[in-house]
Amino acid sequence: MTTPPARSTAERVRDTIARLEQDVDAWVATAHPGDGTPYLVPLSFLWDGRSLLFATPAASPTGRNLADTGRARVALGATRDVVLLEGAVVTLGPGEVSEELGDAFAARTGFDPRELTTDYTYFRVTPRRVQAWREENELRGRDLMRDGQWLGE
Repeated sequence: MTTPPARSTAERVRDTIARLEQDVDAWVATAHPGDGTPYLVPLSFLWDGRSLLFATPAASPTGRNLADTGRARVALGATRDVVLLEGAVVTLGPGEVSEELGDAFAARTGFDPRELTTDYTYFRVTPRRVQAWREENELRGRDLMRDGQWLGE
């Protein structure tokens, strides 16, 4: 197998933003604030150009961890086309999700938490650090965002 040449930082940023705009599902990793027990789940998301919006049951380990720690790690893609995001989490309480935003989330993800009997909470994850790579030759320079600022745009 021939490895394609490494992409520039600007190319990777464009590819990453395209993934955020096109993908629907991501792996979300959280940790228990007391003992650090990790928890990993797939969740659907809506990207608004600055942050990802997730919804999960408020009482689930993920919901509790997101609310309690205010931090998450998110992964998109397969192992040979990976995007990793570390972000700050804001819990959106009742009334903080407009009808328009709820409708956009439902249209994008294919499910509407507002229609379920389980108590769902929305969480906004704003990336502070983003990394992306496809092959070993892209490990160097894999940082695409630092402190919330895209690099190489």
